Amino acid sequence: MNRVHNFCAGPCTLPESVIQELADEMPDFADTGMSLIEMSHRDPVYDQIHHETMDLLREICSVPDDFSILLLQGGASLQFAMVPMNLIGTGDQGSAGYVVTGSWAKKAIADASLIGKTYTAWTGADDGFVRMPGQDELSLEDGTRYLHVTSNETIGGIRLPDFYDLDVRQVGDMSSDYLTRPIPWDRFDVVYGGAQKNLGPAGLAVTFVRDSVLEQIPGGLPSYLRFDTHAKNDSLANTPPVFSIWATGKVLRWIKANGGVAGMQQRAADRSAMVYETIDSSGGFYRSPVDTASRSHTNVVFRLASEDLEAKFLAEADALDLKNLKGHRSVGGIRASIYNALPTESVEALTGFMATFAAGNG
Repeated sequence: MNRVHNFCAGPCTLPESVIQELADEMPDFADTGMSLIEMSHRDPVYDQIHHETMDLLREICSVPDDFSILLLQGGASLQFAMVPMNLIGTGDQGSAGYVVTGSWAKKAIADASLIGKTYTAWTGADDGFVRMPGQDELSLEDGTRYLHVTSNETIGGIRLPDFYDLDVRQVGDMSSDYLTRPIPWDRFDVVYGGAQKNLGPAGLAVTFVRDSVLEQIPGGLPSYLRFDTHAKNDSLANTPPVFSIWATGKVLRWIKANGGVAGMQQRAADRSAMVYETIDSSGGFYRSPVDTASRSHTNVVFRLASEDLEAKFLAEADALDLKNLKGHRSVGGIRASIYNALPTESVEALTGFMATFAAGNG
């Protein structure tokens, strides 16, 4: 295959071996005479794929026995609403604090505020969302049911360096750094994220829910929006996103074969460091707006001296098959998303081009 260097922020680059397996198996899965995406989700053939994916998630992420694994449609965006619906409801079940660290955290609290009592425990708006707060900067109110954190802001390129250790249980949106570091499960009631950055194709949210939460869900919710509906039915209460689950299972096996979460953690640190070193050694030609301690390991953002120079950079990069490097439309600049399956050779190609471009345009 003639593969480009794809730095897209989502959907993500998938392992080449997974793409090939999917292509080979697509027309006739396991000699059934049909594709897996054509057969019933009640068929034993699909059932095995479904539960193998869930088992791999539990194994690779070291998920405790008192958490349920939910494979849901709607991506992380639907979880912005499902989390407050299930944890605080519309009554007097307490409030939810939100650490507002960028675009995705803002979306999360905006949806939650339509459902129940919410408040901002910290916001980086005044600083332009360039860093994550320390634990001592959080303002928690009495009666807080959970604190919501976004562990990595995809657009702003900032990462929570260390998870908070609080008396209040947390909810984590880990969409863009899923499986790039261990999760301290004792600190969380819910962890969720879209699959389309580190786990597989779009169409799937992986949500981990503490079982005690499932026993306290408020009444009056439609069945699909209840976590316990999906937990009781092994995420088969309705037709699941079959293709996304199938592909995610294959990516999980690839992750396991490449060192698991510990391997992905080292991989993310090493490859992002290559880009940051290129930025920091450029004499100011490239500059990162992000506070050094909060630099993301999966979404590296940087700027050049002018938008015209950035446009030239993007055009020349594109001609070299360095694709999808344009920053999000809300902030501009350059963004290199370096998710689990992006080959190291792609990062080497990017940093090589960055050095050449700086030499020719500095």
